[in-house]
Amino acid sequence: MCCYIMTAMLKSKLQAQYQEYPFQFWLLFVGMLISTSGASMIWPFLMIYASHRLEMPLTVVASLLSLNALVGLITSFLGGPLIDRFGRKWIMVVSLALNGLAYLTLGYADSYLQFAVLLSISGAVNPLYRVGADAMMADLIPKEKRIDAYALLRLSNNLGVAIGPAFGGFIAASSYNLAFFFASAGMMIYSLLIARLAQETLPKRETYDPAGLALKENPPKEKFGGYLDILKDFPYMGFIVAFTLVMMCASLIWVLLPVYAMDVHNVPIKMYGFIPTVNALMVVTLQLFVTRLTKRFSPLPVVAIGSVFYTVAVGAVMFMHDFWGFMVCMIVLTIGELIIVPTSSTYVANHAPVDKRGRYMGLYAITWGVASGIAPVFGGHLNDVYGPSATWIGGAVVGAIGVLAFSLLDRLQTGRLTKPPAIVLPRSR
Repeated sequence: MCCYIMTAMLKSKLQAQYQEYPFQFWLLFVGMLISTSGASMIWPFLMIYASHRLEMPLTVVASLLSLNALVGLITSFLGGPLIDRFGRKWIMVVSLALNGLAYLTLGYADSYLQFAVLLSISGAVNPLYRVGADAMMADLIPKEKRIDAYALLRLSNNLGVAIGPAFGGFIAASSYNLAFFFASAGMMIYSLLIARLAQETLPKRETYDPAGLALKENPPKEKFGGYLDILKDFPYMGFIVAFTLVMMCASLIWVLLPVYAMDVHNVPIKMYGFIPTVNALMVVTLQLFVTRLTKRFSPLPVVAIGSVFYTVAVGAVMFMHDFWGFMVCMIVLTIGELIIVPTSSTYVANHAPVDKRGRYMGLYAITWGVASGIAPVFGGHLNDVYGPSATWIGGAVVGAIGVLAFSLLDRLQTGRLTKPPAIVLPRSR
């Protein structure tokens, strides 16, 4: 009887949760789960695959991911205006399909040039999906529900990450080609789901004359794709710079820790696959709980606190020597991730004007691209020149600068919001 009551309560709660958001949100939720499950079978092991296949220094191999990020940086800038002008849906469809093809072909790459071309294609199209999906989410979900919606979407993403590496480590150990096939299949299936079932969400653009009376037939052209106004938004640009620094810590752990753990401390690839899985399981089980706590507070202090965990995680790697030590570092990083990511996505969505959501989200997406471009080469150079521990010392310093930047931004914003109006005294006659 007790089990029946609990099952009924759980069913009722799930139904209420489902009805709270539109169908298209759940389409993104399911599609994210499918595509991430496939992609995460290979992404944690991509550096290992490339370094063993090419037999080149770590700095050279890491430059492939820097190239991937650099191309993504360019397309994120171009994609924002396109998504704001032509819509979200079909750009997302094309992005997922091309990324799937690139992953399928990577399994047959055996030269630096081939890796460079395929990772450039992947880097070019991947940000277009992310920017389109973030903008679509902001279109679909009202402001007061966005932080919970972004938290749910992260739950889906990380459930996929929990599934992928746990199987990916075993699959990659026997056949990297099969792992690449699953990565490609996940993206292709998600692409077909959006093409068949999703509706375009681009808001209608209403542009009035200066008097606000007549609707203009042709909206005014924006200089530099509309980015000039965003670059003048100094609080937002400060947020972007600080967030990029903190994301460098995450990039070092996700990209270079697998190589460091296996080459320096002989952690087997089958074992290492459980480290990103723990990250994902923590997000799946704890994200909604953490978000309920963090959404009560102003976003910038919350992001600053999360950044402390990122900094501690990357710095602690140099003191660890086995599987369990690296697992602890991932757990600390994940606590920071639980705090930061839904809060930062919501901050950007709420900060952005309706007609510039794609561009604001584009700059936000660029933070990970820039971090992924700089951090592997930065860490690889420190490793090759000064030794493996230097990578993690350098990462901790970068993270600490990011924490200070967020704290300063919060102080400036708080000062601006709370500063009392100036009292003008009458002149004495």
